[in-house]
Amino acid sequence: MPVVSVRLVVRTLSELCITVGTLMVLFVVYVLYWTGVKADSAADSQISALHHQWARTPAASAPQRTAPPAPAPYSEGKSFAVMYIPRLGKDWHKPVLEGTGVKDLQKGLGHYATTTRLGQPGNFSVAGHRRTYGDPFKDFPELRPGDAVVLTDGTTWFTYRLDNKPYRTVPSDIGVIDPVPAKSPFRSPGRYLTLTTCDPEWGSSHRLIAWGHLDSTRPVARGKPQALTG
Repeated sequence: MPVVSVRLVVRTLSELCITVGTLMVLFVVYVLYWTGVKADSAADSQISALHHQWARTPAASAPQRTAPPAPAPYSEGKSFAVMYIPRLGKDWHKPVLEGTGVKDLQKGLGHYATTTRLGQPGNFSVAGHRRTYGDPFKDFPELRPGDAVVLTDGTTWFTYRLDNKPYRTVPSDIGVIDPVPAKSPFRSPGRYLTLTTCDPEWGSSHRLIAWGHLDSTRPVARGKPQALTG
């Protein structure tokens, strides 16, 4: 092969390697940084919209003197609550949207639509990304029994307490969000919480599950619960 042709091939391969390397770096930046920026912005917008909505709701600022009307169904793709988990950080809080589709989990956490409403009998179940899109459940393995998971819908604070260290299972194990999950610490109906995320940290071959029970409720008008102030 002529020397010129060899040099051309080497130069072409070198340029191709540089291009591929640049694309890989850009992809990593997108996954690690840009999806987080977009997710944090979307989550902040969801929470701001909720606070604006709640500020216009009398129940959010004054005690109820009559029986409240029946709550409206959750709207698919819309946020309806904010979740706080002190174990995951002093300032950790995320919106909870109805549905666990791709777009829902890019804005915050997603409520499994087939499970019960917040605070009601049954199993209120929520999913979140472990990594990317804000890394909401990055430190999920740090959760421990007794940890508080606090949610508010603008009228009430709901404080759940976890009953187990994260349990590892496979994606097909959909029974983890049953009203009384067979592998959970629970053996009879109650008001339960299930949190789910992917495992390992940068994969999705398995799932991590944390179960909890409703420990207490408190009207928003009375201030934040002790789990958030103590």
